[in-house]
Amino acid sequence: MMKKLFPFLLCILYSSAATAADLTAQVYALAQRPVLQGSSWAAVAAYTQGDTLFSIQPDLRLAPASTLKLLTSAAALETLGPKHRFQTRIYQEGTLDDNGTLNGHLYIRGGADPTLGSDRVTGSLKWQELLKLWSHKIQAAGIKKINGNIYADVSLLEGLSLPTKTNWQNMGNYFAAPVSALSFNDNSFKITFAAQPKHGAPMQVKSFYPQTEGLTLRSFVTADAINPKDEAYVYAAPGQYELEIHGTLPTSSLKEYTISAALPDPAQLLADLLIAQLEQDSIAVSGGGLLLENAPNYSDMRLLHTQESPELKDIIYIVNKRSFNLYAEMLLRHLALHAGKKGTAQAGLEELNNFLKKHNISTQNVLLYDGSGLSRDNQITVQVLLEVLQLMANSENFPHYYQSLATLDDRGDLLLLRRFFAPFKRTQDVHVKGGTIDGVKAQAGYAKDKQGRLISFAFITNNIIEKGENINRFYEDLLKMLLQLD
Repeated sequence: MMKKLFPFLLCILYSSAATAADLTAQVYALAQRPVLQGSSWAAVAAYTQGDTLFSIQPDLRLAPASTLKLLTSAAALETLGPKHRFQTRIYQEGTLDDNGTLNGHLYIRGGADPTLGSDRVTGSLKWQELLKLWSHKIQAAGIKKINGNIYADVSLLEGLSLPTKTNWQNMGNYFAAPVSALSFNDNSFKITFAAQPKHGAPMQVKSFYPQTEGLTLRSFVTADAINPKDEAYVYAAPGQYELEIHGTLPTSSLKEYTISAALPDPAQLLADLLIAQLEQDSIAVSGGGLLLENAPNYSDMRLLHTQESPELKDIIYIVNKRSFNLYAEMLLRHLALHAGKKGTAQAGLEELNNFLKKHNISTQNVLLYDGSGLSRDNQITVQVLLEVLQLMANSENFPHYYQSLATLDDRGDLLLLRRFFAPFKRTQDVHVKGGTIDGVKAQAGYAKDKQGRLISFAFITNNIIEKGENINRFYEDLLKMLLQLD
């Protein structure tokens, strides 16, 4: 009987007029559940054009997980502009004779386009189509043979290709792929395992794609008839071509299983695959694919082709709605480049801090090691998240920012909440960036009350031991409370 009455009582509680003190008391009442025992949590909510609704431990430093992307994407949108595009250029060096033989080299000048060779963003070509296009452009320049090399210029970005606090279990997997001035195919590749119906039996690697010269895989993965989730992790550092895979994958008598891993060197693979494409198109290349960490003088070279990325607003859509770490880390470095600094993570973090200060958002409680939120060592407060959300709600770029957040009826961060909000029939009234790493669950974004007024909110909980969805039920109740406000 109590279970049947509880939602009705919540509806009465939420729909009544309430002061900030009343709402704070209600939040504490909702927080009396086992999942929060022993944890550290904070929650804030405020009208974007009005009063604070509740503010609980707003200055408590917590790991934000992927809600950190709200800061990185906001800074990128405001700094670079929604229509900004990243460029990759192909140059010809040397002389071209009457027979179409280039006695010289081709250069791929990396512009740190996160989307190069990926069809993840609308308007971007998948890598096979990209290589065919580039080969066509080279042929159109009259080149039929190359007596030289294909150079991949990765000089635009410097320093470590992974954040300093990337942990060993994440390293080697697609969601922790290293950045590169010549990122390619999301800096990842696919590994396919043969079907294995027997619980506890080894899972054998059947193939990987695209083929990467020198790459070796050792699988220690076993089949699991109990856990239906992908629990396989790839272990490798950037530039390491010997990969180990540990963990479990679901048993199956028929279904193969495919996972994604980080490429050891995406720029090298790009150069190698371009040579293969050219030779497939009857353009012989006498040399090989080589990396350049120091840019040559391009002023005397012939520009053959400029490849432009999709607009930044479309990249931001993937950063937030799909919570894509690589793109966030690339944008962090672009903040540094835009400021005339070296393209390092540290310089990007300095510029992210400068962005906050410029808009009078205190950085006293901000300690960051990356732009994606993957590190457990990042620390910010819900108040900082709230102020960034409030800032963007008053920006001309808000429509792009708002639409980049997950809604309850798409496959973004809050897919698990869809069925719980269905009775409200107001799934489009909540736009959220979620965040999950070990021991951390966070949600931040916007909700609309009954009158359609926009509310900014941020919830973070750290040191959660429970693996279930009970913490999401807590956040769900907080969001329902906001939706029912008059």
